[in-house]
Amino acid sequence: MPTSDAANTNFPGLDGALRSPSNPNHLMVIRPIKRTVRVHVGDELIAETQNALRVMEMGKSLYDPAVYIPASDVMVTLKPIDKSTHCPLKGDASYVSFNGEEIAWTYDRPLDVSRQLAGHFAFWPDKVRITEGD
Repeated sequence: MPTSDAANTNFPGLDGALRSPSNPNHLMVIRPIKRTVRVHVGDELIAETQNALRVMEMGKSLYDPAVYIPASDVMVTLKPIDKSTHCPLKGDASYVSFNGEEIAWTYDRPLDVSRQLAGHFAFWPDKVRITEGD
Protein backbone atom coordinates (compact mmCIF):
# COMPACT_ATOMS: atom_id res chain seq x y z
CA MET A 1 0.00 0.00 0.00
CA PRO A 2 1.54 3.38 -0.95
CA THR A 3 2.21 5.96 1.71
CA SER A 4 0.19 9.13 1.70
CA ASP A 5 3.19 11.04 0.28
CA ALA A 6 3.43 8.58 -2.61
CA ALA A 7 -0.31 8.80 -3.16
CA ASN A 8 -0.09 12.58 -3.27
CA THR A 9 2.75 12.36 -5.82
CA ASN A 10 0.69 10.09 -8.04
CA PHE A 11 -2.50 12.08 -7.46
CA PRO A 12 -1.61 15.76 -6.97
CA GLY A 13 -5.29 16.58 -6.37
CA LEU A 14 -4.88 14.85 -3.00
CA ASP A 15 -2.43 17.48 -1.78
CA GLY A 16 -3.89 18.83 1.43
CA ALA A 17 -6.32 15.91 1.77
CA LEU A 18 -7.85 15.66 5.22
CA ARG A 19 -7.46 12.18 6.66
CA SER A 20 -9.31 10.35 9.39
CA PRO A 21 -7.12 10.12 12.48
CA SER A 22 -8.12 6.46 12.90
CA ASN A 23 -7.85 5.46 9.20
CA PRO A 24 -5.56 7.41 6.85
CA ASN A 25 -7.20 5.68 3.86
CA HIS A 26 -10.45 7.52 4.68
CA LEU A 27 -9.85 10.98 3.29
CA MET A 28 -11.55 14.00 1.84
CA VAL A 29 -10.60 17.05 -0.13
CA ILE A 30 -12.51 20.30 0.42
CA ARG A 31 -12.38 22.90 -2.33
CA PRO A 32 -14.19 26.23 -2.66
CA ILE A 33 -16.57 26.51 -5.60
CA LYS A 34 -15.67 29.69 -7.43
CA ARG A 35 -19.09 30.20 -9.00
CA THR A 36 -22.53 31.04 -7.71
CA VAL A 37 -24.34 27.97 -6.41
CA ARG A 38 -28.13 27.83 -6.19
CA VAL A 39 -30.32 25.22 -4.55
CA HIS A 40 -33.95 24.78 -5.63
CA VAL A 41 -36.77 22.63 -4.35
CA GLY A 42 -39.05 22.42 -7.34
CA ASP A 43 -39.21 25.99 -8.63
CA GLU A 44 -38.43 27.55 -5.24
CA LEU A 45 -34.95 28.98 -4.71
CA ILE A 46 -33.97 28.00 -1.16
CA ALA A 47 -30.25 28.88 -1.12
CA GLU A 48 -27.82 30.98 -3.12
CA THR A 49 -24.16 31.51 -2.36
CA GLN A 50 -20.76 32.39 -3.72
CA ASN A 51 -19.14 30.61 -0.77
CA ALA A 52 -20.01 26.95 -1.35
CA LEU A 53 -17.59 24.12 -0.69
CA ARG A 54 -17.24 20.91 -2.68
CA VAL A 55 -16.31 17.85 -0.63
CA MET A 56 -14.81 14.86 -2.39
CA GLU A 57 -14.49 11.89 -0.07
CA MET A 58 -13.06 8.41 -0.27
CA GLY A 59 -13.72 5.87 2.45
CA LYS A 60 -15.11 2.39 1.87
CA SER A 61 -15.65 3.62 -1.69
CA LEU A 62 -15.38 6.83 -3.67
CA TYR A 63 -18.44 8.87 -2.70
CA ASP A 64 -20.27 11.30 -4.95
CA PRO A 65 -19.04 14.86 -4.34
CA ALA A 66 -21.21 16.86 -1.94
CA VAL A 67 -21.82 20.61 -2.10
CA TYR A 68 -21.92 22.41 1.27
CA ILE A 69 -23.76 25.73 1.51
CA PRO A 70 -23.20 28.22 4.35
CA ALA A 71 -26.24 28.30 6.65
CA SER A 72 -26.28 32.09 6.31
CA ASP A 73 -27.05 31.68 2.58
CA VAL A 74 -30.04 29.37 3.08
CA MET A 75 -33.18 31.46 2.58
CA VAL A 76 -35.76 29.13 4.14
CA THR A 77 -36.22 27.58 7.56
CA LEU A 78 -34.81 24.09 7.76
CA LYS A 79 -36.31 22.11 10.62
CA PRO A 80 -34.27 19.62 12.64
CA ILE A 81 -35.46 16.04 12.50
CA ASP A 82 -34.75 13.21 14.91
CA LYS A 83 -31.91 11.57 13.00
CA SER A 84 -28.16 11.54 13.35
CA THR A 85 -25.25 9.58 11.93
CA HIS A 86 -21.54 9.50 12.62
CA CYS A 87 -18.67 9.88 10.18
CA PRO A 88 -15.21 9.11 11.58
CA LEU A 89 -13.77 11.88 9.40
CA LYS A 90 -16.38 14.62 9.84
CA GLY A 91 -18.16 13.88 13.12
CA ASP A 92 -21.84 13.65 14.02
CA ALA A 93 -24.32 14.72 11.35
CA SER A 94 -27.72 16.20 12.13
CA TYR A 95 -30.47 16.12 9.54
CA VAL A 96 -33.05 18.73 8.55
CA SER A 97 -36.27 18.91 6.59
CA PHE A 98 -38.05 21.46 4.44
CA ASN A 99 -41.81 21.23 3.94
CA GLY A 100 -41.79 17.99 5.91
CA GLU A 101 -39.21 16.18 3.77
CA GLU A 102 -35.63 15.44 4.80
CA ILE A 103 -33.40 17.33 2.38
CA ALA A 104 -30.05 18.09 4.04
CA TRP A 105 -27.53 17.40 6.77
CA THR A 106 -25.04 19.44 8.74
CA TYR A 107 -22.09 18.91 11.06
CA ASP A 108 -22.86 21.29 13.93
CA ARG A 109 -19.73 20.27 15.81
CA PRO A 110 -17.43 18.69 13.25
CA LEU A 111 -14.20 17.01 14.21
CA ASP A 112 -11.16 19.30 14.21
CA VAL A 113 -9.92 17.88 10.92
CA SER A 114 -13.14 18.94 9.15
CA ARG A 115 -13.95 22.18 10.98
CA GLN A 116 -14.37 23.99 7.62
CA LEU A 117 -17.77 22.31 7.35
CA ALA A 118 -19.17 23.90 10.51
CA GLY A 119 -22.15 26.12 9.73
CA HIS A 120 -22.81 24.51 6.34
CA PHE A 121 -25.60 22.34 4.94
CA ALA A 122 -25.21 19.61 2.33
CA PHE A 123 -28.34 18.76 0.36
CA TRP A 124 -29.47 15.40 -0.97
CA PRO A 125 -29.00 15.75 -4.75
CA ASP A 126 -32.08 13.63 -5.50
CA LYS A 127 -34.30 15.97 -3.46
CA VAL A 128 -33.07 19.34 -4.70
CA ARG A 129 -31.66 20.86 -7.85
CA ILE A 130 -28.19 22.32 -7.44
CA THR A 131 -26.84 24.60 -10.16
CA GLU A 132 -23.45 26.24 -10.52
CA GLY A 133 -22.71 29.38 -12.51
CA ASP A 134 -24.37 32.66 -13.27
